[in-house]
Amino acid sequence: MKEIEFNLDENPFINFLSARYAMNARINVEKLWNWCHENDKSFFVMSLGCLMNSVNSVPELKRRIIDGKVIEHDSLDGVSPIMDEGNKIYREMRVKTPQEFTDILEWHDYVKNLSGKILSGKEEGFTIEMERRDFENIANFSCIPWVDFDMITNCAVNGQAIQPLITWGKVNEKYEMSISITVSHIFVNGRELGYFYENAQKEFNKF
Repeated sequence: MKEIEFNLDENPFINFLSARYAMNARINVEKLWNWCHENDKSFFVMSLGCLMNSVNSVPELKRRIIDGKVIEHDSLDGVSPIMDEGNKIYREMRVKTPQEFTDILEWHDYVKNLSGKILSGKEEGFTIEMERRDFENIANFSCIPWVDFDMITNCAVNGQAIQPLITWGKVNEKYEMSISITVSHIFVNGRELGYFYENAQKEFNKF
């Protein structure tokens, strides 16, 4: 990570009760959906990879406030809840970015292997206090595959939390998928959210 010049005192949102806000939009995921079914790959894992790449493509989403200074991480890992097929075991996993691997298929197998080890108890899941998550180079990703939602709100540990929260839902009959992202207005404006969704569509179109 690196410290960047950013005048927090002049930021209009720094003293708000909460600088958190969310946006929801739909993107077309037909190409990735079909590719996953044709190649026997997990649509959940591949969607996670696409969304992690999209978050990491926007510098403002990688910024945090630590000890009163603004820093920008080189990249953000992904933290996501996972469940077994019977929906009886609930854990969290932290995964590295796809860029750290030779290709997306190698990353896919790494995530599948990691989640299997965590759910079987062979490896510890991700555990850290909610209050400490803003100090980690992570973004939170969560899938709700049972609901084609129009909007969603997220819990916040405090109003000045910075960590991005990304939630995606069920793919509808038009191959559209709802993606929600919650961010801090201290660093992220509408243009940056536009970049996120533009890049997300490009990621899902690669396949």
